[in-house]
Amino acid sequence: MTIYDLKPRFQALLRPFTTWLFRRAVTANMVTVAAMLASVAYGAWMLLAGSTLPYLLLPLFMFARMALNAVDGMLAREHGQQSKLGAVLNEVGDLIADAALLVPFAALAGVNPQLVYAVIYLSTLTEFIGVVGQTTGAGRRYDGPSGKSDRAFLLGLLGLLIGTGVPVLPYLNPVFMFMLVLLALTCWNRARRAAAGAP
Repeated sequence: MTIYDLKPRFQALLRPFTTWLFRRAVTANMVTVAAMLASVAYGAWMLLAGSTLPYLLLPLFMFARMALNAVDGMLAREHGQQSKLGAVLNEVGDLIADAALLVPFAALAGVNPQLVYAVIYLSTLTEFIGVVGQTTGAGRRYDGPSGKSDRAFLLGLLGLLIGTGVPVLPYLNPVFMFMLVLLALTCWNRARRAAAGAP
């Protein structure tokens, strides 16, 4: 069970907004690129702001980004906008966005940057293995316990705690080590099910 399992309900809430965008000639690829660029800009703000405000607002941004990720998928599937370019933009855009939002944590006082970079690496690997499932007949793998939505929730929570002044910085290294364990398990689960070759 991961947060990804709640996606159908989330999509149902966003469907009227998705239809509104479609009627205004907004395409899935536009939404995908916008979400990626917004994430890069937000990550730069976190890194350069010199205050905790961007961390405080991070949960709201992560929620908005998750909504855009759901919207681009619905535009593609439900409004005939699926394309090979869209598939590439979707996967690559998410990887760039994830890295952009994680890097600022490496600059926080007391945080071991190597742990953050390792989290970025394994996050990328989980998504790569997820895509591999499509080549084995197992379909795109979203197995947990640390999928994109789960990582987004955790980062948003950490941002909220940092932004509200909760003294969590001394505990971030153990948190990132725990994330690495969950990511390794996610890689294993996705690889195992991709190798099985069945959805």
